[in-house]
Amino acid sequence: MMNQIQVILTIDTDNLPTNYAELLKEEQAVVAAWKAEGILTHLYLRETKNGAILQFEGLTMEQVVKRIETLPFFQIKKDIQYLALIQQF
Repeated sequence: MMNQIQVILTIDTDNLPTNYAELLKEEQAVVAAWKAEGILTHLYLRETKNGAILQFEGLTMEQVVKRIETLPFFQIKKDIQYLALIQQF
């Protein structure tokens, strides 16, 4: 089984910038590229619409952190948690 890294991203919905719609389109393009690369295996949107959970495969923690820092939504983050996981099944 391959190790996975899960990122829990929470955005600051109380202080969204005026260009939020533009940031959202840019964010969607970035995660679509990661999916196409085969490194982003799952993307879950939170029901509360204040963030997402991204699951990466085949990258080190350092590589994931560097990629997350390039996300358009990184600039409006409220919290980010990184979890290194070992898939059992």
